[in-house]
Amino acid sequence: MNTIRKLTRQEVQADLDSLAKNYKTKDVDGLIRRYVKEGADVSDLRGHILTEQQFHRIYYYVSLKQLKNPGQRLRFITDNMFFSDWWHTDQLIKFVSDVDFDTAFACAEKCVYDEDTFIRRWGYVMFISKLCRSGENLPRIISLLHDDDEYYVQMAEAWLIAELAIFFPEDIYDYLKNDCTLKYSITGKAVQKILDSYRISDEYKEKFKALRPTLKTV
Repeated sequence: MNTIRKLTRQEVQADLDSLAKNYKTKDVDGLIRRYVKEGADVSDLRGHILTEQQFHRIYYYVSLKQLKNPGQRLRFITDNMFFSDWWHTDQLIKFVSDVDFDTAFACAEKCVYDEDTFIRRWGYVMFISKLCRSGENLPRIISLLHDDDEYYVQMAEAWLIAELAIFFPEDIYDYLKNDCTLKYSITGKAVQKILDSYRISDEYKEKFKALRPTLKTV
């Protein structure tokens, strides 16, 4: 019977110290692959990841890669929302792309009104994946959008709007033109992201660009 190797914070730090002096993300990812292969338990890092950032990626990646069920992965993230910047939220998107939409939406409804900036951001960026590609779910995703004063949340909303415009350009155009009440600090960023996209036609880019004067008056 195999014994699960429970790693201490000190052991993980020693492994990090054994890497190159100026180690890079790829070096950490090599360590993560080793831990996953060993079936290592990195739960001891949980209490350290906000104060010692070097453990953040290891704690999430090792734990999530060992969970095969998408719903379990989302539950793990929900139980461990120790985010401290935009990078730590965005890097988790791929782990929830196969979650049942209703489950993801129920989580997002709570997140987008949380007191923490990066939990609110997570409520939007989790849909920058296959979760946003069904027209049936488009109205529900749009219903999550609301004004927020924090830059990183505004950027997440803008990113989500631009992502939706790739798959539903006419619907998003109509939304911004007729129904959107978001402040321009969000919609202006969304239009710019749409204009920067390689996956939206020039014809639609011109239509979205022409909305700018109207959006500024909201």
